[in-house]
Amino acid sequence: MDTIPAHLDHLVLATPDLAATVADFARRTGVRPAPGGVHVGLGTRNHLVSLGGSGYLEIIGPDPEQPAPKGPRPFGVDALPAPRTLTWALRTTDLDATVAAARARGHDPGPVRPMSRRTPDGTLLSWRLTDGADGHPCGLVPFLIDWGSSPHPTEAGLPVTPLLALSATAPDPEELRPVLAALDVELPLNQGPVGLSFTVDSPRGPVTFG
Repeated sequence: MDTIPAHLDHLVLATPDLAATVADFARRTGVRPAPGGVHVGLGTRNHLVSLGGSGYLEIIGPDPEQPAPKGPRPFGVDALPAPRTLTWALRTTDLDATVAAARARGHDPGPVRPMSRRTPDGTLLSWRLTDGADGHPCGLVPFLIDWGSSPHPTEAGLPVTPLLALSATAPDPEELRPVLAALDVELPLNQGPVGLSFTVDSPRGPVTFG
């Protein structure tokens, strides 16, 4: 079994068709993801599944009920040819201190910015996260998230598919290890095309998503 990183907050499964991907997840696992909320002005919405403990899976895609945003939708969902596990997040309760510590170890997690979304019951969730140095979360290198005083999404009674494994492939795994070490996290890495994959337990047995 692969190592599951400590402080895992969530995995991001991005898709160009949210409804189809949610239906596919439900078909494969027997567990239907719960509506998460709407990212107002960004043109996306999400569905969520608990991965056990304080981790969860975010399935994010275009929101057909919102007008087209002024800029690209998060995670480039419009350009994706198929669903893909694009990135992951580490949870911290002191984002500024965690960023400073990572920089002291040689990795800059990027600028910090606030975000928010409305849950289906109208509750406003607010959080702060890091953007990668290139302006978006860095894929195999996790971004950092701090939920502040907002309730964590896993507190909403989400359906559960426990996380069994998380791993990645990269053309040069050794290049990534110092960056992950600067964030005080380990991730099983093998050589190959850039990619993240995870396996969950479910009523229909273990299921892997890439």
